[in-house]
Amino acid sequence: MDSLLRHMVDMTGHRDHTMLDISVISAVQELSGALQTRVLGVATVCGQKFVRARACIRAGGVACPEEQLDGSPGEPLAAFPELAHCLEHHDSRAEGLGRDGLRRLWLPIWFGDKADTCLEIVHEQGFTAESIHTISGIVSVYRNFQNLLDYSERDSLTGLLNRKTFDDQLARMLHSGDTEPLVPGLPERRQHGAEEKQWLAVVDVDHFKMVNDRFGHLYGDEVLILVANLLQSSFRSQDRVFRFGGEEFVVLLRSTTLENARKIIDRFRTNVETHVFPQVGRVTVSVGFTSISATDSPVVTLGHADQALYFAKANGRNRACHYEELVANGLLQTITANDTAEFF
Repeated sequence: MDSLLRHMVDMTGHRDHTMLDISVISAVQELSGALQTRVLGVATVCGQKFVRARACIRAGGVACPEEQLDGSPGEPLAAFPELAHCLEHHDSRAEGLGRDGLRRLWLPIWFGDKADTCLEIVHEQGFTAESIHTISGIVSVYRNFQNLLDYSERDSLTGLLNRKTFDDQLARMLHSGDTEPLVPGLPERRQHGAEEKQWLAVVDVDHFKMVNDRFGHLYGDEVLILVANLLQSSFRSQDRVFRFGGEEFVVLLRSTTLENARKIIDRFRTNVETHVFPQVGRVTVSVGFTSISATDSPVVTLGHADQALYFAKANGRNRACHYEELVANGLLQTITANDTAEFF
């Protein structure tokens, strides 16, 4: 009982989704004696559902976020038939055997008729009624607290993180000089490679007013929802995606090189370009991105990405432009006015 209460206190003390994920799988892992526990995200990409791990803990280890290094949307939901059946029929749980012969328990986190998060617990001996009862109680607390965080942090249309959350995270990132807070229980990360930086990208849907004017706001909203889905599936699990307002989105990319950041951003741009939007057909996006420096203010950092975005839109649209590269090539000139704003 003491252990359960300790975990409940820990879970409800967080104000961050990643830390909440880590807290819940740590609790489930200890209290169920599992071999492995994961938080899975469930997303729909081009009409097909995928599952992608957000956090994981293994026996004898510590919980940590999972990184999808190849940028794929994850594994097809069809590879987990018991879970697919569970989600289709809105069941509270599913059990099955993996290819490794180990028992698996899936517990979807339902919000109404939607579940975009699921706990996966792997056990050698299977699950007793008592362990399922305990785990289900933990999941209920997790669901309720996740719902509270979503209400304050999420955009109601797209489900992405909202503008206020972006302002808070960017300010905290610049203040700390690092984008990745240490996770309690994990060893301190090694120093990032010299070429690895943090990046901010601003995304704007091209000719979005024309979509609204021609097809109506309902189809315009659907375009925004589908672009949001493509953002979530194209970027890595450690990146953060926000709806900034209207047809504009912002992405914070965690430690990576310029070359890799460019590849990730352009992969997203291509995914949008090749996606068939119902009724609307073809939609494209323009992107401006910049490196994040702890010496710059949020206004300056966002201004750099915005200027690269405006350049992309003024020079053909459906392209991604890097601010520092544009300045180095003489295509943008920065005139510093004061410590908090710049004019171009």
